Amino acid sequence: MGCASSIHISDRVVYHSGKESEESHSPQQTNTTQQSQQQGNPAQGLPIKPSSCKTTLTEVQFGPMKLYEDQLQVLLVFAKEDSQSNGFCWACEKANFKCSIARTPESALECFLEKHHDLIIIDHRHSRYFDAEALCRSIRAVNSSENTVIVAVVKRPDREEATLMSLIAAGFNRRYVENANMMACYNELIQLEHGEVRAQFKLRACNAIFTALEQSQEAIEITSEDQVIQYVNPAYESIMGYQKGELIGKEIIEVPKSEKNKPDLLETINSCIRKGKEWQGIYYAKKKNGDSVQQNVKITPVIGQGGKIRHYVSINRPLNDNNKTEKSSDRVQAESQTDIQSCKHKDRRKGSLDVRSTTSRGSDGSSQRRHSSMARIHSMTIEAPITKVINIINAAQESSPMPVAEALDRVLEILRTTELYSPQLGTKEEDPHTNDLVGGLMTDGLRRLSGNEYIFSTKQPHHIPSHLTTPLSLNDIPPRVAQTMENEDSWDFDIFNLEAATIKRPLTFLGLKIFSRFGVCEFLSCPEATLRSWLQVIEANYHSSNSYHNSSHAADVLHATAYFLCKERVKQSLDPIDEVAALIAATVHDVDHPGRTNSFLCNAGSELAILYNDTAVLESHHAALAFQITTRDDKCNIFKNMERNEYRTLRQAIIDMVLATEMTKHFEHVNKFVNSINKPLAALEENGGNGDEESVKGILTTPENRILVKRMLIKCADISNPCRPLELCIEWAGRISEEYFAQTDEEKRQGLPVVMPVFDRNTCSIPKSQISFIDYFITDMFDAWDAFADLPNLMQHLDNNYKYWKGLDERKLHSLRPPPE
Repeated sequence: MGCASSIHISDRVVYHSGKESEESHSPQQTNTTQQSQQQGNPAQGLPIKPSSCKTTLTEVQFGPMKLYEDQLQVLLVFAKEDSQSNGFCWACEKANFKCSIARTPESALECFLEKHHDLIIIDHRHSRYFDAEALCRSIRAVNSSENTVIVAVVKRPDREEATLMSLIAAGFNRRYVENANMMACYNELIQLEHGEVRAQFKLRACNAIFTALEQSQEAIEITSEDQVIQYVNPAYESIMGYQKGELIGKEIIEVPKSEKNKPDLLETINSCIRKGKEWQGIYYAKKKNGDSVQQNVKITPVIGQGGKIRHYVSINRPLNDNNKTEKSSDRVQAESQTDIQSCKHKDRRKGSLDVRSTTSRGSDGSSQRRHSSMARIHSMTIEAPITKVINIINAAQESSPMPVAEALDRVLEILRTTELYSPQLGTKEEDPHTNDLVGGLMTDGLRRLSGNEYIFSTKQPHHIPSHLTTPLSLNDIPPRVAQTMENEDSWDFDIFNLEAATIKRPLTFLGLKIFSRFGVCEFLSCPEATLRSWLQVIEANYHSSNSYHNSSHAADVLHATAYFLCKERVKQSLDPIDEVAALIAATVHDVDHPGRTNSFLCNAGSELAILYNDTAVLESHHAALAFQITTRDDKCNIFKNMERNEYRTLRQAIIDMVLATEMTKHFEHVNKFVNSINKPLAALEENGGNGDEESVKGILTTPENRILVKRMLIKCADISNPCRPLELCIEWAGRISEEYFAQTDEEKRQGLPVVMPVFDRNTCSIPKSQISFIDYFITDMFDAWDAFADLPNLMQHLDNNYKYWKGLDERKLHSLRPPPE
């Protein structure tokens, strides 16, 4: 069922399972009722009034619009009264629809022109009375019939039957194979009401949307996914000097471009919007007369069926009066402090906040004020520069003149496209450990200070070593290994015992057990032998020589991921495909990690850094290599039996989760999770206990929020070491410190910038580094994750471990453990 452009013709009737029996509504009884209600000339369109008819409005949600649907108007076109027409009359009465009957094509057309019915049912069974297809074409010739649903009643298949194509060509939306059973007629009407009729009702609402576009003073352009122009509004025509006919149907590349734009600007825009992200910035457009006009442009991808980009909407605002804008900006700077002070004495708005501002226009511009909606980000747990800036701008807008408010709107729009989520640090002298951690983990390297090149080449993936090719199954796991995995569903599971028992091959064994517990093979339609081969080849591509980033770390992250997936809130949020994606992403998230940070690889000019343009180098490599390893050989291709679209969805989810482990966007991920999920859930609980289940489900299951949950899940699993039992936490702290020490040693040998100077094995305080890591990265993130997933045991471990490191630091100790008594 749908709009007229994708007509659905159906032979099927779904029978109603209501309490009324067919016997209680016999055709004879209905005939009597109908005849008593119909008075006058039967050739005219006569209304059938139900005995207890009440006009009711039905609320319909259409995107952000709330619509109200009036009582349905039905026109029945039957030349003769029979059981079929009586069946539909009775069905209209039962459904509380307004019903009219016409006996001739002329009276049907006249009645439709008067009442513009939502649904028309035409008798197509008796061509000797009138031509049903000709009547349908006549009605379709009327402009107002565009959103009317027309149904043909046809004979049963064993008799003469109209072909589907002829019905479609005539303008019918659907056919109904004759069935005088009144409940069948009623069910057909109900299906039509909630299917085609409701869809056409929503399409009618699009007229209001297009009217708004046509009246907008901003230039609006809509293109297809292939960037073919589909629509421009009158403001666009006026500003650019083109007529619609000159643009619609043309590709963007066919429209002349201004030479004033930077050479790589178009590439930057396309790269952004093709990933589904909104782009906004200053762009020079070329008018038809050859002049260039500077515009503030916002391009928004529109996601449609199948989760793919279906359209791009471009909103363009010319920046003609630059002097006025500059003066407005100067006034903002002078007035902002005054406005902020005055706002302290006003009522502050609370609740959910949004950076997007609204535009007011009218004939009297001097009496208007632009009131932007406050930013939700205003109350983020982690105070970042962007938060402060947006609050200041919002406060300044409240009492600013129109030009100033417009200038501030532009500032907000620019800020929305910029990554400004990281909190500010004190000086290096105040906290060198935190500063070095941030420098090493959240930047893409310093510029090289020497001419030395560190060659970290992109090697060919490792194949499975010959001694690992013996197939394993859960039944073949050695008893000692099986014993170490008995409590793998517990948070306190000791991964290092498994590492020792498997001779540094914990990922294959733990992967087999966890993937079996979650039914991954069944979901992927993948034999267990293929999964075994895949786990073995993935583990073979982890570097056992790394003290930290080896397959034991991958197994530890897989264990944490599986543990989080069993939490009730997480299960409410994610679908089976999300769970499978999370387990696979955890398994591969650090495959082929060289034991060096992104900053090191960028400073060293490694081949990987060059390949990935110094951006998320390792994470991009892990994701890409994982799919190369998996798909190159059918023996380990766990995806080979998946349906194409499902595979694409799974692949996208895995890549997104692996990239989320990159630390440069750590605070962005945490802040989005807090503001989009935790705060709305907390507001629901405050308003009524645990909140309405439907409302909670609505928050948890939106596609955007499911992505945020998956990102937060793998981030917490990846750096959960400080939340493990103390002995495990100490072991992991020693391993990561050793890896950083080795990097510092190599940077000194190679003459490269030392990105984390505090990690010098001769001077480093491991307790101080752990305290800084917990304070800066862990506490806020796990507070948010605990509020969502309810993890009291993890938070207790975190508290115990923090006190342990604090105790060592207070004793001026630099080691992992205190000296023996």
